[in-house]
Amino acid sequence: MCGICGKLNLDRDRPPVTRQDVHRMLETMVHRGPDDEGIFADRTVGLGIRRLSIIDLVTGGQPIHNEDGSIWTVTNGEIYNYKVLRADLERRGHTFYTRSDVEVVVHLYEEYGEDFVSRLNGMFGVALWDATRRTLLLARDQIGVKPMHYAVENGVLLFGSELKSMLAAGMSRDIDTRALSDYLSYNYIPAPSTIFQRAKKLEPGHAVIVCDGTVRIKQYWDLPAAADRPGLHSEAEYCEMIRESLKRSIRMQLMSDVPIGIFLSGGIDSSALVALCSEVTSDPIRTFTIDFGEKSFSEVEKARIISRQYNTIHRECVVRMRPMEIIPRLAELFDEPFADSSAIPTYYLSRMAREDVTVALGGDGGDELFAGYYTYQAGKLGSIYRRLPRWFSARAFPWAVNHLAVSHRKDSWDFKAKRFVQGALNDPARAHFMWKVIFDEQQKALLCPMLAGASRESFDAMGRYFRVYQSMDNLRQWQFVDTKVYLPDDILTKVDRMTMGNSLEGRVPLLDHEFVELAARMPSHLKMKGLSKKHIIKKALADRLPREVLFSRKQGFSVPMAAWLRQELRPVVNEYLNPTVIRNQGIFDEEYVGRIVAAHDAMEVDYSRNIWGLLMFMLWHQNYSKVAGKTETTQAGTLIGV
Repeated sequence: MCGICGKLNLDRDRPPVTRQDVHRMLETMVHRGPDDEGIFADRTVGLGIRRLSIIDLVTGGQPIHNEDGSIWTVTNGEIYNYKVLRADLERRGHTFYTRSDVEVVVHLYEEYGEDFVSRLNGMFGVALWDATRRTLLLARDQIGVKPMHYAVENGVLLFGSELKSMLAAGMSRDIDTRALSDYLSYNYIPAPSTIFQRAKKLEPGHAVIVCDGTVRIKQYWDLPAAADRPGLHSEAEYCEMIRESLKRSIRMQLMSDVPIGIFLSGGIDSSALVALCSEVTSDPIRTFTIDFGEKSFSEVEKARIISRQYNTIHRECVVRMRPMEIIPRLAELFDEPFADSSAIPTYYLSRMAREDVTVALGGDGGDELFAGYYTYQAGKLGSIYRRLPRWFSARAFPWAVNHLAVSHRKDSWDFKAKRFVQGALNDPARAHFMWKVIFDEQQKALLCPMLAGASRESFDAMGRYFRVYQSMDNLRQWQFVDTKVYLPDDILTKVDRMTMGNSLEGRVPLLDHEFVELAARMPSHLKMKGLSKKHIIKKALADRLPREVLFSRKQGFSVPMAAWLRQELRPVVNEYLNPTVIRNQGIFDEEYVGRIVAAHDAMEVDYSRNIWGLLMFMLWHQNYSKVAGKTETTQAGTLIGV
């Protein structure tokens, strides 16, 4: 696990790339790799890495090269199948000089060219320089567990695990208003956009190949579109495949020369990791759990049940909101606006785990693979709701729901009912978007006048995938879209930044791409029977997990943000969302922001996600302004750092 970055001159008359150029970029990512720094610079190109030592602690430093020094790489992440790859490459005559998993990258490239990346099983961001062909290749793992950003500006290509490294190299800070619009809709920015006009996220399963000044993007992996034909396997056979495939993934991801633990939330997915991990290793299992004190948000009792059942070495941490400790740190670690509030417990959990281990396995991905979200239930109910008489579905029921008293308990009935009627009458694709949206297009126009009349809706970030998957049944569509958008751009971004912010490597066995392919091919009726979520994985683990875990209400990692914003976080709201600050910044309408905050305080509407999103933008913008010196707003509405 590391942070990588670099620079490539596309124009030959540019000044040579120096080691100092790369070092300045690396200084922004010491948290990603506190153990070592490595740089390769050769006039045209510079590659750099900050290393968190996990495998081959002695000889595994990067950059790594091939036998004659013509091919160099820096790689962030882990290549889990490197031993199999290495054995095959050695049989083909390749010579290795380290025990590192990363060394297979240069020799695979020698053997297979740019198609080498499709042979990797792992989580990775790869940068490879071929001096003979004067070619730079950047690649991101199949699911998007590890990040990769790039930008082309003024005859230079920059890349980095984090945007801050590219800013340190002089990338312009012009803000992309379309990305701002998407952020207000999602509370994160979907790929390939970033908040900065010049920078892009490399999408999962893609590579960038740069040769002779030409930048080409290539997709090397995708989710399998076709489901297994009915009757190909029995339910029992699918259960066995789930267990064996997940055990194979866990076994590979336990590889390490440093201590490993498991994030145990008490939910099905993390509990499955503990259960199956106990079957593939005899080593003691370390587990880590977070608690919020507030009962409706806590799964600590279920985590304790699993810990006792599998005799783990268990630690817990109670999150108490300390605003000025955590919020500035979040804004610092996310280089663009990001407002998934579950980043808070993930940060504290990572900080606690880092005291004992250097690697932690997490259960992320199970809800996308096996239909674990409430929105999938809502989608099924929506198909029924749209067939009801319009006087009821369009008037009577929405009126009754919108008059329900507001509760700040987790996933309260009133919150879910109001979200449901907000989107239920739309077609299945747009309804799925509406149940996730923070500010809709009309609200954004009132909140941010510069976005009024925008030519592109934020729905398009999901809509482009709905168009690709339009031949699938609705549930498969929703799952595939979430795997392409929400999973990499929200969930995995959060996990990467919060673990790496504590110099901890986070691994996700459920997102082994072969396990993902297995789940993607399974028929939808096995994942969701009626309104019962995650049917097949519950069945697969029925003899390993207690009923309290298998059939309890989904909790997840959400926090009591609605109550925090009225209490512990109220001073932060007053500081950053007061009319004077909003007016001086010049982006949002201070009266509209004031109405949102007042309605939330009065418990008229739960605007917690909206307010948290605005807070995180304001804190991000404050950091951005400090770096940029000042900001101004052009007549076109684009924010430009000067």
